[in-house]
Amino acid sequence: MAQVGDFQPETESRGLLSRYHLLTLYLPAVILALGHGIATPALPVFTKSFGISFGVASLVIVVHTLGSLLSTVPTGFLLDRLGRRRILLFGPMLTGISSFLMATVQSFPELLFYRFIGGWAEQMWRQSRLAVIADTVNERRRGRQMTGMVGMESAGRLLGPAVGGLLAGRNIRVPFVVHGILSLAAILPSFWMVQESVPVSPQRQPSKADGPARAASGFWREILKFPYLAFFTAQFFASLARGSLWGGTLLLYVAYAYHAGPELLGGLSTVTGIIGIPITFSSGYMMDRFGRKTTIVPGFALTAAGLVFMALTAQWRLTLTAFIVAYVWVQGAQSLTSGNMQVLGADLAPASSRGKFFGVWRMIGEVGHLLSPAIFALLAEKIAYSLSFFFLAFCSFAAAAVVGLRVRETVGRGRI
Repeated sequence: MAQVGDFQPETESRGLLSRYHLLTLYLPAVILALGHGIATPALPVFTKSFGISFGVASLVIVVHTLGSLLSTVPTGFLLDRLGRRRILLFGPMLTGISSFLMATVQSFPELLFYRFIGGWAEQMWRQSRLAVIADTVNERRRGRQMTGMVGMESAGRLLGPAVGGLLAGRNIRVPFVVHGILSLAAILPSFWMVQESVPVSPQRQPSKADGPARAASGFWREILKFPYLAFFTAQFFASLARGSLWGGTLLLYVAYAYHAGPELLGGLSTVTGIIGIPITFSSGYMMDRFGRKTTIVPGFALTAAGLVFMALTAQWRLTLTAFIVAYVWVQGAQSLTSGNMQVLGADLAPASSRGKFFGVWRMIGEVGHLLSPAIFALLAEKIAYSLSFFFLAFCSFAAAAVVGLRVRETVGRGRI
């Protein structure tokens, strides 16, 4: 259990760009994203070296997502049971260990096992850092804090693949070793600087009469009420839309529909990344100053409109230039919503059971991410690509509508 004396409240003098936040939040975010990006271009080639078919090889993506999905609820309960700090430190450590082991594998099943562990570990890091921010950062700074972290991750992803490609050219296993080293290095400052963020006192301990079963049943009764159900519904639709937008499905479509090569695909990713980073940073300021809905609702609505345009390019077989315009439009609109559902979820989470709440919420999100590319591919294969894009547009619009109409605003519109 977390100890009473470990609690570290936020101080108003600790700014968003303080040494503490730079070393324990932003630096780990960018380094972990950099390491992940370095390993990314090596993974397909490494997988192919085992002499397996494309369908079997795709399991390296599926098992990673599955590990992340299955980690959500257990991690949430551990956050409340063991405290935030232990999970925050253990997640990147486990990521590093799994990456080191991936560099040593001699068979495809071994690779799948370590990819599953890596997905589980990444979810531990995501939920623990979210819980720490929710515990220690007040609502008037939470938007900038979270979107700043997401923006730093985007910067790391921009640089990683280029470095990873160079390293893989020398030795296909080296990028995984580098990923492991960076994962461990990223968390080193947190060992000395991060303290437990949730106080555990005798008054908060469940009595024998209550027991864990009664506490758990109370939690489930609470989150199955409004406004949590509305928020979970919005998150599910948002994840269905984003799962294909963030998972590489659009780039795969460009490769098949327009016969694009790796240079164009890499260029599209780089350009949209450069455009998206300043949008992500500015959205945090807007959320803290004017309210969460000021970016969430327009962001998902604009994404839906861009996806409708994208559907028309597929239906009418418009030029590659027209699709690129739609692609940049959609990715820019998505950047406006990057990290915003996390901020809203942190605002809504019950203070007494944030870890469990985050676990259930992230499970819903991961289910959406897992289903999205599968539904997209099924509709494209059985009917048409245009219907796949219309499906994503509907999900994005539904997310905007549910947040706009059924989820309450958590921050007022006054000055900070």
